[in-house]
Amino acid sequence: MGIKRVAVLESNGETAQEIAECLKREGFEVCGVTDDGEEGLRIISSEQADVAVVGLVLKGLDGFGVLERLKEEHSAVQIIATGGFSDDEIISRVLSKGARYYLIKPVSPEVVAERVQELTSSADKPVAAVREKRAAGSLDEKISNIFISIGIPPHIKGYGYLREGIKMAVEEPSIINNVTKQLYPRIAEKFSTTPSKVERAIRHSIEVAWNRQRIDAINAVFGVRVYIGSDKPTNSEFIALVADKLILEGLANYR
Repeated sequence: MGIKRVAVLESNGETAQEIAECLKREGFEVCGVTDDGEEGLRIISSEQADVAVVGLVLKGLDGFGVLERLKEEHSAVQIIATGGFSDDEIISRVLSKGARYYLIKPVSPEVVAERVQELTSSADKPVAAVREKRAAGSLDEKISNIFISIGIPPHIKGYGYLREGIKMAVEEPSIINNVTKQLYPRIAEKFSTTPSKVERAIRHSIEVAWNRQRIDAINAVFGVRVYIGSDKPTNSEFIALVADKLILEGLANYR
């Protein structure tokens, strides 16, 4: 499908260069780097960027303005937003404006590159019908909304692993009975890592959510009082719980 082109819009020059260099090492073409929102839009348009890494704090037009313009004028561009804000309302606002990820700073260039890889790998996969593509998008959005509600931040490594595991469990519910032998290895293969690292990263993601003491929000997501106090699910329990919720809500036509 050719080398993917990435534009980097970042106010911190050193951070921007680190991200650009990391992306180049991973085989991407960095088609432009700028700290100005309007200039960033010109780069994205003229260089036909596939992905834009957009910081919320920019000169001239800020990141929110860039997201709005991209949504209106370049909806095919995949967006990864970055910022120092961790407020749920800010995160929801960013995602509602078309960003596929919001990474909370400080975030390593390697994590940014991993998210770019996820987006471009997904874009390369053929889709049999528009309906299926919409279903996949709806499922991704639904999982992201659940993660936001219960406090799993997008910038940690386990976020992508956990989301992929849930999608696999929605598509193939029986896989939850073979987490160690099937689920972790398949996630590891997709992300070029090891099953043990997948297991640890997913466990850490769940621990982050529970350590934020948002039990009421967690129970509200599932509609019943599933957990109390310091109760915490295992990886397989959490994946099964979210997958079951999504299946019941009629999103199981994801492929």
